[in-house]
Amino acid sequence: MSAVASMTGPRRCALATTALLAMLTLAATSGCGNMSKQDQNTAVGAAVGGVAGAILSGGGTAGTVGGAAVGGIIGNQLPDKDKK
Repeated sequence: MSAVASMTGPRRCALATTALLAMLTLAATSGCGNMSKQDQNTAVGAAVGGVAGAILSGGGTAGTVGGAAVGGIIGNQLPDKDKK
């Protein structure tokens, strides 16, 4: 049985809410053509990190926020392949 399948009540709801917010963030930032590549990488990294943190912490706030922070930092530091 997976970790998500064994969750019940508020933890499962928090995880679903976090995943939904991350997907909405990705959808919202994907349409921002005026953002730099580094800004896009930061936003996507934060969203993916938030989801990963929520899953790993079982929907905990600290895990979600920590994952988003780490993901944003990693996304921000990714090299821009378009620059030469």
